Amino acid sequence: MLNAKVKALLYADIIWLFAEGMLGPLFAVFSEKVGGNVLNISWAWATYLLVTGVMMVLVGMISDNMIKKEVLVVAGYVLNALLTFAYLLVSKPDQLLLVQAGLGVAAALATPTWNALYSKDGEARMNGSKWGLADGMSAISTGIAIIVGGVIVTYASFSVLFLIMGTIQMISVTALLPIFKVE
Repeated sequence: MLNAKVKALLYADIIWLFAEGMLGPLFAVFSEKVGGNVLNISWAWATYLLVTGVMMVLVGMISDNMIKKEVLVVAGYVLNALLTFAYLLVSKPDQLLLVQAGLGVAAALATPTWNALYSKDGEARMNGSKWGLADGMSAISTGIAIIVGGVIVTYASFSVLFLIMGTIQMISVTALLPIFKVE
């Protein structure tokens, strides 16, 4: 059975990944909409991954010694939501590059610390089940989100999509609050 902290981490992750997944393959379409070409899209995605990678190493070290992992997870989720809203302000490829760099920082704050907290709590005999649940629900949530995102952009706009995504991501932050309770 999953304890309350693990459940909170799992629920928050599913909600966050749903919001994040709504953009999915539409990222390329949005990039072109703001004047980007294939090279701009490549730079934006590469920037996200490079910033994420470097920052994950640093955040991993910091989270072991200086700042509570729970604080870093929440900071990453909040920063991600704020930067999702920042997509509303993007009108040029260089602005998109900045948002992607910021999202890389947000991912670096949230991901290694989420993984550490999720790994730490719960029964060892359920590790396979626990990670299967996390990874499986991640794929299911993202798969559904991609379809929902496509419907929203088709019948509304990217602006509506970003407002919905950011709002759902803020809801995921509230789902994290139980991780601060002492068991």
